Amino acid sequence: MDYVNFGKTGLKVSRICLGCMSYGAPATGELKPGSHAWTLNEEESQPFLRQALELGINFFDTANVYSGGESENVIGRFLKANTRREAVVIATKIHGTMRNEPNGRGLSRKAIFFELDESLRRLHTDYVDVYQIHRWDDETPIEETLEALHDVVKSGKVRYIGASSMYAWQFAKALYIAKIHGWSRFVSMQNHYNLLYREEEREMIPLCQSENIGIIPWSPLARGRLARQWKTESTKRYETDQFGKSLYSKTEEIDQAVVDRVGRVSEQRGVSRAQVSLAWMLSKVAITAPIVGATKPHHLSDAVAALSLHLTPEEIASLEEPYAPHPVAGIK
Repeated sequence: MDYVNFGKTGLKVSRICLGCMSYGAPATGELKPGSHAWTLNEEESQPFLRQALELGINFFDTANVYSGGESENVIGRFLKANTRREAVVIATKIHGTMRNEPNGRGLSRKAIFFELDESLRRLHTDYVDVYQIHRWDDETPIEETLEALHDVVKSGKVRYIGASSMYAWQFAKALYIAKIHGWSRFVSMQNHYNLLYREEEREMIPLCQSENIGIIPWSPLARGRLARQWKTESTKRYETDQFGKSLYSKTEEIDQAVVDRVGRVSEQRGVSRAQVSLAWMLSKVAITAPIVGATKPHHLSDAVAALSLHLTPEEIASLEEPYAPHPVAGIK
């Protein structure tokens, strides 16, 4: 495993981050925000969390909304029982709906203080390494959010703060406001980026490079679309992931051409499509660590193998050539 600095900090993270949205409690009946039919329960999650540690992954990303908090419970119990707290980097997020009441979501000072304590309780820890705002909150002044985040850093409950998908102008505004007030600064951006969706290359990634912000993309395999032949395998997630369908349903003709290129390089190299897609992402100097989900043993082994797969400039150009502009997706 390779380890790198997390943005412009001294924190060292593995170049593969384990995304933990798939661990928690499977949804039953009507799907609720943060719950999914494909989610693995605690017992089913254990082998993948153990495999991550064995492979040298020290970076685990979850969110309070995943399975309504149960993902944090599963991760917290496992890490407490199987490793030392100082040996791992735990990241979680806040913003999504946790309760059907006026203050049950968002990035207000009240929400941040309450939800952080709830996350700490579920994670069985007294601090979070990276606390991230899951989305931009149009209903809360960014000054209120940033000051509250600064206060939880100074309290010792949070080591670093990060952000997730938003417009580049919003992120630039947040960085500027934090600077003029002397508040804690975002050190990372968790954005939607992969071979099928490269709109982040226009504004967000250059901004992050200029500001020395660590980039940890979500959905690096485009909800599995980059890991298999075009529409040849139907999974429970593929069938029920409405959010995933909203990300890619409008660009299928363009996306199929990219997926076919991944397949061509995969065949020529004799490696999996997932390895090729992740190797492409890891070739980008701006990327700190893609967030990889795992529900089958080969998911993590493929991700780690991608660290040793070095694509040629010609292969990278071939993978990128079919891409065409996409509608902005994943911000809301």
